[in-house]
Amino acid sequence: MSKTDTKTKQQQEIIEEAKRRRTFAIISHPDAGKTTLTEKLLLYGGAIHEAGSIRQRKANRYAASDWMAIEKDRGISVTSSVLRFEKDDIKFNLLDTPGHKDFSEDTLRTLVAADTALMVIDVAKGVEEQTEKLFEVCKMREIPIITFVNKCDRPGLEPLEVISNIENQLGIEAVPASWPLGYGRDFQGIYDLIGKELHLQKKEEHGAKKAETEVYDLEEGIEASHLSDYDKEKFREEVLLTEDMMDMMDEEAFLNGKATPVFFGSALNNFGLDVFLEYFSELANPPQPYADENQEDRDLDRGFSGFVFKMQANMNPDHRDCAAFIRITSGKFERNIEVTESNTGQKVKMSTPHTLMGDERNILEEAYPGDVVSLFNPGSFRIGTTIYSDDPVKFDVIPLFTPEHFMKCSTKDPFKRKQLREGLKQLAEEGVVHVFEVPNGVGNELLLGTVGALQFDVVEHRMKTEYNTELHMNSVSYHAARWLSDDPDVMDKLKSSYSTHVTKDMEGHPIVLFDSGYALNQAEDKVGAENLFKFKQS
Repeated sequence: MSKTDTKTKQQQEIIEEAKRRRTFAIISHPDAGKTTLTEKLLLYGGAIHEAGSIRQRKANRYAASDWMAIEKDRGISVTSSVLRFEKDDIKFNLLDTPGHKDFSEDTLRTLVAADTALMVIDVAKGVEEQTEKLFEVCKMREIPIITFVNKCDRPGLEPLEVISNIENQLGIEAVPASWPLGYGRDFQGIYDLIGKELHLQKKEEHGAKKAETEVYDLEEGIEASHLSDYDKEKFREEVLLTEDMMDMMDEEAFLNGKATPVFFGSALNNFGLDVFLEYFSELANPPQPYADENQEDRDLDRGFSGFVFKMQANMNPDHRDCAAFIRITSGKFERNIEVTESNTGQKVKMSTPHTLMGDERNILEEAYPGDVVSLFNPGSFRIGTTIYSDDPVKFDVIPLFTPEHFMKCSTKDPFKRKQLREGLKQLAEEGVVHVFEVPNGVGNELLLGTVGALQFDVVEHRMKTEYNTELHMNSVSYHAARWLSDDPDVMDKLKSSYSTHVTKDMEGHPIVLFDSGYALNQAEDKVGAENLFKFKQS
């Protein structure tokens, strides 16, 4: 076999394997049930045998995606986690993201690594503020959005009201793909609007196991239900109104994020999950090409390439390691492959790649476009770093967001200045916090910047538990911050401006802090608004 034939065979293998991947991120407002749904997807995907729930903390059973101590203590997700499972010959890479708005920066970075978004909505509340913000990111990326309306076993909006709410709040066409039988306490099952089957389900306590389901034709299932005659007739009318909408959905509008299939169910009790998962792999995008720094698409069958979208230190508290999460964008990844970092030209041998289930690791021998690989950071990886094998490329896809909250930080123990800087440097590399020199500051102080105020609690907690360093923090009031270009003339002008403070983060990125809106307006007039960035590529 010639080299050309061998290359063609390898390229075909890459294309076929990529078709079997589905890499998606779950987005929602806090308390919509995102973490519970994540756990149930793992249950139905066969990755776990019994679902943990954040409602079962007293039994010391935690959701697989919430593995950090602070997550277990507070019952919230504060960092994205990467989970992998396989069902019906499809390999899923599930990127679970924090729902709380204070951790939206981590969520936004993770969305860059996803080909599809799964939007979770609380049936009682409809579309909420944080969901809207994350939807806007999906809209900018034009990635498909699949919606799961959760908690249908509780009182909430009528199904038609939910559809209307999604369309009015997000400006997207909401297309019913399944429909709930019953309402609130009377919720008994799901009608599959695609397969035209009615699934009646038996309620299980806490939904730790898969729900028992009986499948009927429409009329047979309605009669087998325990609804009143009035509710049965109402259900028939709703099905008649919605049953052809999925067949008529504009596929291009869906793929561009302008239409969303809507599934109903209850993640806590596993209602509707069988119907949802049956179609999710068909609807979700397989891996798509990424554009390089020249805005040219990188074909999936080119040489191996990928980018770092997340860093996580101390997943194993017994070792001071740091995991880099790589989204594979093209080619075949193999254990012990030698790669080049695009920003430094440094060559690194990838000898210990892992797949992940929360904080559990398994050695990975090979991976393909769409897969997420965890690698030990050799010390030079950063969020946004591109790596490749023999076909040079660079991706500028990870945005660097300006912080909105600031605190001066020092150690309570003056002999732990080294631990202070090392620990904060590590957290900064993960994207947990931005760390700056204090403008005109001296001594044992650094300036911390975050997008959300709750991130300071995470920093304080992790510095204490992972670096044995207690922090002393004081709030600092700045009206706004902007990233700068590396133009010395711009920096010199801003340094001499009134109520304006120029400093740099640990990576050398210059940023300017403003005491007031007036100072910001003056700076824009002085150096031009085009030189002041709310975010920039990392």
